[in-house]
Amino acid sequence: MNIPLNIDWQQILLHLFNFVILFAVLYFLLYSPVKKFMDERQKHFADLENEAQDKLSKSESVLKEYQTKLDGVSDEIAEMKKKAMSEAKTTSDLKLEQAQKEADKIISDAKIAIERDRKKMISNARSEISELVTETAEKIVSKSDTLASYDAFLDAVKRGETDE
Repeated sequence: MNIPLNIDWQQILLHLFNFVILFAVLYFLLYSPVKKFMDERQKHFADLENEAQDKLSKSESVLKEYQTKLDGVSDEIAEMKKKAMSEAKTTSDLKLEQAQKEADKIISDAKIAIERDRKKMISNARSEISELVTETAEKIVSKSDTLASYDAFLDAVKRGETDE
């Protein structure tokens, strides 16, 4: 059989058969494991992406929760600050009132002490005046007779003079 261009169909079929066998062997030995490896790798990265998305959504919810708590804490801090200012003002007013009471007490005690000292000084002055009058009377009595000395004493007292 003469085939144009010297094509041997038997050789072509054998090469084609070898190619099919080679293709099947390579498919089962190389393509199948590589495809399986690539599928597993794709699944692994898809799982990682899903995990990352879950963690991202969880972290966003936690962030919102903490932001809400932070806003609540800010309000609570403002409330505590108001309360502390109120307590400080109350305490300050109380201290001022106590200080005013103490000042009033000190002033009244000082007035009482001054009055007591004034009375004591008046009493001391009266006793000194009595002693002076007594001494003057004794001097007058010792210098002259009693009746004349009484008259002289009374005259001296009226005039406010004393003889020494």
